[in-house]
Amino acid sequence: MANTKEIKDRINSIKETQKITNAMYLISSTKLRKAKKELERTEPYFYGMQAMTERLSRHVSGIASPYFRTYDEEKDADRTVAFLVITADKGLAGAYNHNVLKITEEEMAKHKNTKLFVVGELGRKYFENKHIPIDEEFLYTAQNPSLHRSRVITLRLLELYDTGQIQELYIVYTVMISNSEMQPMLHRLLPLKESVMMNIPADVYQEEFQLMPSPEAVIKAVIPNCTNGYIYSALVESFCCEQHSRMTAMQSANDSANSILRTLNIQYNRVRQAAITQEITEVCSGAKAQRRRKRKRQ
Repeated sequence: MANTKEIKDRINSIKETQKITNAMYLISSTKLRKAKKELERTEPYFYGMQAMTERLSRHVSGIASPYFRTYDEEKDADRTVAFLVITADKGLAGAYNHNVLKITEEEMAKHKNTKLFVVGELGRKYFENKHIPIDEEFLYTAQNPSLHRSRVITLRLLELYDTGQIQELYIVYTVMISNSEMQPMLHRLLPLKESVMMNIPADVYQEEFQLMPSPEAVIKAVIPNCTNGYIYSALVESFCCEQHSRMTAMQSANDSANSILRTLNIQYNRVRQAAITQEITEVCSGAKAQRRRKRKRQ
């Protein structure tokens, strides 16, 4: 059994670690509140862009546009598929990074030709350790999502898409479903799917849509903005999920530390009590021995 000094040293070590986890919890909770406010401001723009894309897709049937291509899985097996992966710059966030990276690996294994674009230092280190080539990484974006940074990413990806270097573009990020539930998401950004208006009742109003100056010009102007809006929203939502995951992980660490401290304190008290009992026994034994010597001398 460990002595009191060893137990005391371990208690002090856990308390010092708990100071760090408490500080990280407070920092993450502050960042989470800020991220949620940013997410609330972003969602109207995000949903507006989605609605605009869906409205356009109902009226572009038959229009030749690279943003609405369709591919035959068998005939176009050699097409290049790109993945934009959003991870964190730091760990200690539970399964936040692992879930996104796992989905990315599984999806990349399904395609012959792939390109990988990474946001976040954790994702970069993970793929480098796995010897998976990264085509481009976007630094300082995971911890500070902004429209400027998302626009830089969007322009680069659209450049590759417009020049035919990639034929499909997917984004892998984390969605906050509720305050207690998060889920990794794989979403295809390009090409978009054309909506098929089928089985619509005769009395349902169908909007008339005029695309000026031409459908191609409108699509060329709107789709890049919609793509940028989606990427920006994904960055903000991923940052929000990261802080929530880290806060939850730090809370679990604090709870575990408290549980260990309770066990160690009980153990420390038992060892200390045993040591005191041993000392009392030794003193009593010594006193008895002294009394015996005195009797013998008398």
